[in-house]
Amino acid sequence: MNGVKKNLGLIVLLVIICVIAASFGSGFLTAYNAMNLIQRTALFSILGIGAGLVIATGGIDLSIGSIVCLAGIATPWLLVEHGWSPWAAVPAVLAVTALLGVGHGLLVTRLRLQPFLVTLCGLLLYRGVARWMTDDQSQGFRGEFTGLRDIALAKIAIPGIESFRLPATAVPLIVLAVFTGLFLSRTVWGRWLLATGSNESAARHSGIPTARLTTLAYMACAFLAGAGGMLFIFDIGSAQPSDFGNFYELYAIAAAVLGGCSLRGGRVSVVGIILGTAVLQVLRNAIILLGLGSELEFAVIGGVLLIGVSADEVVRRWVPRRG
Repeated sequence: MNGVKKNLGLIVLLVIICVIAASFGSGFLTAYNAMNLIQRTALFSILGIGAGLVIATGGIDLSIGSIVCLAGIATPWLLVEHGWSPWAAVPAVLAVTALLGVGHGLLVTRLRLQPFLVTLCGLLLYRGVARWMTDDQSQGFRGEFTGLRDIALAKIAIPGIESFRLPATAVPLIVLAVFTGLFLSRTVWGRWLLATGSNESAARHSGIPTARLTTLAYMACAFLAGAGGMLFIFDIGSAQPSDFGNFYELYAIAAAVLGGCSLRGGRVSVVGIILGTAVLQVLRNAIILLGLGSELEFAVIGGVLLIGVSADEVVRRWVPRRG
């Protein structure tokens, strides 16, 4: 019930922001702007769901943006610079990102390193590798592989609506959201993962394979960051390794926290993450349309994180007293 109330609150907040942006900002209600918002919300929601899975175990992943960079830069680098076929390059990049996630999980569960430290090192390491292997040069498709890029660029016509087309990136998001929601709510592994985040020691003594589940969460997060990185580069066409994906981990974590994920673990809402991402993207869009300056964007993300963490702590202290 609390999750439903939080989602309703996010919907109300989203509507309020939309009303303000439509009233005082020009171009908010255009079909082009709506398609752009859905595109960005879909892409960042994929990252947010990955972050949410890790947060559900009581961990954190600060390397999301750098994995986005590594995967996004490596894809055109392999395809254009080294002549790989899409059938080889795409699975190879996704496999590497998944292995990076497995590495994070093993370092956290086997060596008992702090997730913050492990993924902070990843944040620095993976971007450094991306800059080194490309000589810090911009990577792009140079007009090639248009069919592959249509995975992110295609638009789906909606009967009866001529000016608006649904971005194709909404499709993988819907599939991912349904799969993740069913995994968490209808499978024993999903319930075990949440139990691991709620009380890792009690879950382990109950026979739950907490180390495997934690590693699975980090692997899924890195894999989704890699897939998201590919979709981002398919969308924009080219990117510079020095700044591509910068601060994307903050978008993902902020969306997860805003969407109802507890930073102490044990709670995650897929619908909430998508709504949280939508709120952040509409806020960003409104800031730009209202002429407040894009520099304010990061201040808004910081404020959202602070409010989310503070609210989570207040609820944690208030509920036991009420009971």
